[in-house]
Amino acid sequence: MQQFSITEIQNIHSEVLNQAAVEPVLLTEESQPSYVIMSVENYEQLMNRLTQLEDLILGQQAQTALANSRMVGTETFTAELKRLAALDEHS
Repeated sequence: MQQFSITEIQNIHSEVLNQAAVEPVLLTEESQPSYVIMSVENYEQLMNRLTQLEDLILGQQAQTALANSRMVGTETFTAELKRLAALDEHS
């Protein structure tokens, strides 16, 4: 990743923007990373990838929760409701 200080970018902004069209550019302030400049295309790709990874993680969490759940099927649930209703009728 190309890197420029804030001072440098004030003097060579077109070079920095041209570089940002190719790859993300890291801007530093007092030798510390402070900003990243990138093309909209790279930004959109990054955001799309982030969304895909979030969806993947949420899907895996849902599968894990389902595998670890104690949910019963519809037939079992209905049978239990009928059993409880029958007990209630006999009371």
